[in-house]
Amino acid sequence: MRIAIVLTEDFADWECALLMATARADLGVDLIMASPGGTVVTSRGGLCITPHLPAETLVPAEFDGLVLCGGPIWEAAAAPDLSDAIRAFHENGRVVAAICGATLALAASGILDATEHTANSAASLSAVAGYQGHGRYRDQPRALRSGRVVTAAGTAPVSFAAEVLAALGLGSKELDAYLALYAGEHATGVNACEPMPP
Repeated sequence: MRIAIVLTEDFADWECALLMATARADLGVDLIMASPGGTVVTSRGGLCITPHLPAETLVPAEFDGLVLCGGPIWEAAAAPDLSDAIRAFHENGRVVAAICGATLALAASGILDATEHTANSAASLSAVAGYQGHGRYRDQPRALRSGRVVTAAGTAPVSFAAEVLAALGLGSKELDAYLALYAGEHATGVNACEPMPP
C-alpha cells in the first residue's frame, strides 16, 4: 500500500501526524511526501521536510490514496491548484482525503459537489469559487468518510486518521481501540480550562 501526503509551507504538523505514524510504523504503508513544486517545506512547528516529489506529478496508478494536510496557505491567494491531481485520483477510484484548510482544495476541484463532506466550517467552503456542495456539507466534530473521500476539520486529527485508514481497507477493531486511546482525553467531559474536581 502506498499513500501520497501533500505538505505545504507552514503545514499543520499535528493534523496528519497520527495518520502517518500509524500507517507507516504499525501498518507498513509506504508514505511518499510531496509538496507544490517539490520544494522543501517547513511546518508550523518548525519541522523541515524534503519531499520525495512535486505534488503536480503525482500519478494515481502509483498510489492507493492522496492525503492533503492542512495549513494557512490553503486560504491564501497563493494556494496551490492541485485540482487536476485531486480529480485524477478521485476518478481513478483512489482514496482522496483532506483536513482543515486543505478541504478548500477539494472544494475547488469540484469533487465535494456530489459527496457528503465536512470542513472547518460551511462558510470557509462557500468562499471557494465554483463550490456547489452546500447541500452535502455536514457540520460535525468528527471526520467524515463518504465512499473514498474523507474530510475533517482541523480539530479532528484522530478520527481523520481512523477514516482514512478505513477508506483504504486497513480498518480493524484493534485499530479502532488504538486510535480511541488518542481520543480518550476528549471523552471525559472535563473542560481543560476549568479546575479539576477534587
